[in-house]
Amino acid sequence: MEFEPVIGLEIHAQLATRSKLFCACPTEFGQAPNANTCPVCLGLPGVLPVVNRRAVELAIRLGLATHCTIRLDSQFARKNYFYPDLPKAYQISQYDRPLCERGWVEIAVAGEPRRIGITRIHLEEDAGKLVHEGRDPTASYVDLNRAGVPLVEIVSEPELRSPEEAKAYMEKMHALVTYLDVGRGDMEKGNLRADANISLRPRGSDRLGTRTETKNLNSFRFVQQALAYEIERQRAELLAGRPIVQETRLWDALGKTTYSMRSKEEAHDYRYFPEPDLAVLRLEPALIERIRAELPELPDAKAVRFQRDYGLSAYDAAVLVADRATAEFFDATVGHGADPKRAANWITVELAARCNEDRASIADLRFGPERLAEMIAMIGRGEISSRQAKTVFDHLYATGRAPAEIVREQGLSQLSDAAALEGLVAKVLAEHPGQVEQYRAGKTKVLGFFVGQIMKATGGQANPALLNDLLRRKLA
Repeated sequence: MEFEPVIGLEIHAQLATRSKLFCACPTEFGQAPNANTCPVCLGLPGVLPVVNRRAVELAIRLGLATHCTIRLDSQFARKNYFYPDLPKAYQISQYDRPLCERGWVEIAVAGEPRRIGITRIHLEEDAGKLVHEGRDPTASYVDLNRAGVPLVEIVSEPELRSPEEAKAYMEKMHALVTYLDVGRGDMEKGNLRADANISLRPRGSDRLGTRTETKNLNSFRFVQQALAYEIERQRAELLAGRPIVQETRLWDALGKTTYSMRSKEEAHDYRYFPEPDLAVLRLEPALIERIRAELPELPDAKAVRFQRDYGLSAYDAAVLVADRATAEFFDATVGHGADPKRAANWITVELAARCNEDRASIADLRFGPERLAEMIAMIGRGEISSRQAKTVFDHLYATGRAPAEIVREQGLSQLSDAAALEGLVAKVLAEHPGQVEQYRAGKTKVLGFFVGQIMKATGGQANPALLNDLLRRKLA
């Protein structure tokens, strides 16, 4: 039997605020355990939450960018469950009246665009963290620094149909969150993570199967791998005649498997009711329009502009706009006079490879876009070859120094003196009459032999384009 996966993602993104959602405690990462806490986020009796206005504004930015309807009367609710890292034994979230509803984003896999619906984007506070490292190996330690940190939960419609689409959707959300300055998107620090819901059904059926949820996936690759594993696991269970158990599972990144955590809760298990300590969140339409007017150019619009104005391929444009800092670096490089296609190639290939190797970002670079533009201009003017440019780039990446200085110090300038090259061409042709006859007899591949001889004589500094032109003319 052929099965079709039905996938929905719940993405949690930490908002880029200085303080928590309902108190003034800082949201800094890496502080001493329980340093960023107060009676409000510790859930002590007699305290009252106060909504962080900036968190609301950031959530609205994301809602507008994803074509959501923004509620003018959203409401917070208590989501009741008990874990040691949830001090109040309930989480303040939103339920039936979320801030943002009924939106969509467009993704593309293998060049095929698809629109994926967004059920809701709502505000909620994060829980704390259990730590299982300490003096007593049998104990669990509780760090409540994250308790009360503001999150948006982005709930997709169950419209994703493959692990690849789920990965592309998560990448799109990450790009939007960072472009909008809604969140920092640092997945290693838990700033953005996903819960993946998946079920299988017979292909062509409109009925949903029993789903599982794999929680806290903090990389694009893990989302894709966990869903691929669950598809095969559920398929094997169904073909063996065993029912799928509705449950919450966790991903083992080392073993590349999911494993059961607990039975899956439903909404009624959380006993939602309106948060009595917070009034309905009433918004003025003018606030929403002000936020809409402040939205920056978003990834899809930027990709269209890169293709239209710079003649880039859809693939190169998509790679560049996936990261806001990379897109801005490219834009600035072209703004300094660089050829757009050459700039795109250097940024998406050479620079991306170096950053990946060093686990670095654009912000870590020792040079700015004007330096890269200068190097690309030297290639265009024939002052250095593409091969020499790689050596220049190595030094530029390592030191940040001006390309012209690097070329002078390393003796990398390209020999583009036609008169000097003509003399070398004549000498090499005179020394190899047999190869000249072979070329004139139709064996044109022997041209590479002559190029190699002259490159050897010039220490690899001859201008390849000029050299090939001179050789063809002399051999004609």
